Amino acid sequence: MAEPESSMSTDPPSQHPFLLRLARLLLAKADRSMAQGPVRLPLDRKAAPELHDAVNADQIQLLRMQLDDLCSTHWVALLLEAPRAFAGFVDRKPRLELCDFDALAKWAGYTPQAQGWRQQWRLHLTAHWAANPMESPDEPAAVLDHLARSPLVHVEGLPVEEATHSLATLTSLCQTGQAMALREASARAFQGRSKVLDHREELLRLLGATSGQFYEAPIQLLLAPPRWIPNLSSSDAGGRAFKDVLFIENLVTFEHMADARATAWAGSLLVYAAGFRGSARRLRSRAGCRLYLRAPAPTTSLPEIESWLFHKQEDKSEGSRVVPVYFFGDLDHAGMQILASLREVFPQAVAWRPGYDQLARLLATGAGHQPELAAKAQQTDPGHTGCSYADNELLPLLRSTERFIDQEAFELSGVDGLGR
Repeated sequence: MAEPESSMSTDPPSQHPFLLRLARLLLAKADRSMAQGPVRLPLDRKAAPELHDAVNADQIQLLRMQLDDLCSTHWVALLLEAPRAFAGFVDRKPRLELCDFDALAKWAGYTPQAQGWRQQWRLHLTAHWAANPMESPDEPAAVLDHLARSPLVHVEGLPVEEATHSLATLTSLCQTGQAMALREASARAFQGRSKVLDHREELLRLLGATSGQFYEAPIQLLLAPPRWIPNLSSSDAGGRAFKDVLFIENLVTFEHMADARATAWAGSLLVYAAGFRGSARRLRSRAGCRLYLRAPAPTTSLPEIESWLFHKQEDKSEGSRVVPVYFFGDLDHAGMQILASLREVFPQAVAWRPGYDQLARLLATGAGHQPELAAKAQQTDPGHTGCSYADNELLPLLRSTERFIDQEAFELSGVDGLGR
């Protein structure tokens, strides 16, 4: 088992060539690394030949003292295998683990690869625009300032000439005024990559794009209207062919619930919108949303659904019946965040009790999983959704158990007959 070695000294170490070389090797490895977790540099013969070529214990002890000085800063940590009989320092497989990239880089005089590339690109852009004023944006200084504040990380590592050509292509698209999907524009400008311009409204504006010129693809809603509404008169439903709307986060659960209509959702319009996309504001715009009916569906359903979804005055007119809206997804922080976002579009939306009650019971009895076992460790607690059931019961349960459970654990047979 590796054990960290440390010292209590706080004085910065001297910039000994041995330490500087190791620091720069470790920093370069961190620069290249795409993996999560700590970055470690084995002090093998290639990285630290001095340790392996030392002819006596005094030389090794001197090098060990220099490593301890570096570790005392807490910029790095020295990891060693557990001591064994007759095992020397090198036999314990020493490794340096990076703890503070910025501080170590400053001490070692190391320029991060991305920072160096960005400086080169800035100089290249400035020279290119000066030589080719027709390709220059109206406010080049503002564009450079934006790129300094919000780097285009997707182009870093390309030859600067190619990155400049991509930006020139995008500038030309912006200045033509031609309307197109945002991801189509991104693919045209950036080597076929469609997501480079996501959340880049400021850059597009600085390059000359007009408001709405580049639009997001419409949300696709997959709908499963009820075949009939049990124990509910037409007047109670407000003349609609559904009594409420249930947004479902995951496709497998949506399909199962559409196939097996239990009493708890027999009269519901089921909606699948692939997670967060179902909570976007353009959901209630005809230009921002496309509806798809899951067969078999009543032929009269679509006009009624469109009337409810796109005529928002129903939610505000005095005396009108606001359609209840529910959300059912994973019992995790992301699911609760989707609920909070959905409430910005449908203020009446709340967590669907029949589904979440079952998942909550499973979680309370030890089922579910730790966040890191399902790539969910980066999810953040939304704190507050606005739904009293979620805020007072579901979120406290997640905090107390420190576990999540996916929506697919929901058993349809376990809720029939439950009310809302």
